[in-house]
Amino acid sequence: MIRNPDELKKMRKAGIVVAEIHEKIREAIKPGITTLELDEISRKVLEKRGAKSNFLGYHGFPATICTSPNDMIVHGIPGSYRLKDGDLISIDCGAIIEGYHGDAAFSTGVGEISKETERLINTTEASLYAGIDKMVAGNRLHEIGRAVQEVAEKAGYSVVREYVGHAIGTEMHEEPQVPNYWPGRPGPTLKVGHVFAIEPMVNAGGYLTRVLEDNWSVVTADGSLSAHFEHTIAVTENGPEVLTLP
Repeated sequence: MIRNPDELKKMRKAGIVVAEIHEKIREAIKPGITTLELDEISRKVLEKRGAKSNFLGYHGFPATICTSPNDMIVHGIPGSYRLKDGDLISIDCGAIIEGYHGDAAFSTGVGEISKETERLINTTEASLYAGIDKMVAGNRLHEIGRAVQEVAEKAGYSVVREYVGHAIGTEMHEEPQVPNYWPGRPGPTLKVGHVFAIEPMVNAGGYLTRVLEDNWSVVTADGSLSAHFEHTIAVTENGPEVLTLP
C-alpha cells in the first residue's frame, strides 16, 4: 500500500529499471543465445542503475531473472539452454530501488514462430491488460482474475491456478494474492494506493502443472506451450498506472 507520493516515486524508479531489463533482453533474444547470457544482461542493467535484484537469492534462487522456454510456465533457471528458432521464451525479473520493488514478465517468440505460438502470446498479453483495466478504486480485487480468465478461456486456453499475482511494495510478495481466475468470491475492495503485480500464466492445453527435479522450474503437466505476462500496477485516483513500462 502506497501511503504518499514519495513511495510511489520510488516504486516508479524500480519499475523503470525492470522495464530497461526487459528492453535489453528483448533486443538480445535470438536463436543461439543461452539463457545464462540473458541473465548476464539483467545483471549489467541492475549494476548500472544501482539497483538490487529481488530474484537473486530469493529462497535460494541463483539468478536475477527466470527464463522459461516453451512448456515451462515459470521459475526457469538460466543456464546452458540455447534458444532455438521457433521457441517461445518467458522472462520474469524484478528490481529494488531504495527498498521498493518492481516485478514484471513478458513472453516472446524466438526467430520465426508458428501462428499458434503467436496467438498464445498475444492472448496472454491481452488477458493481462483486461485485468489491469479492472484496477479502479471501488472495484473488487477478484474482478481482475475474472477478466483475465474470460479472455484466456474465450480463446480456448486455460489459466494456471497454482501460481498467482500478489501485492507488492517493500517486499516482492505481499498479501493479498491475486488469482488469475474467478475464485468464487469478490475479494477486498480496491483503494487508491494499492499496488499489485498482475501476472497471468496461460497454457495452450490444460491448467495442471508439475515441478521439475531442480525444485524451481514449473512446466505444464501435458507438455503444452505456456506464456506469461506481468506488470506492477498502482491504483491511483486517475485509474491504474503501470509502473513497469518505460
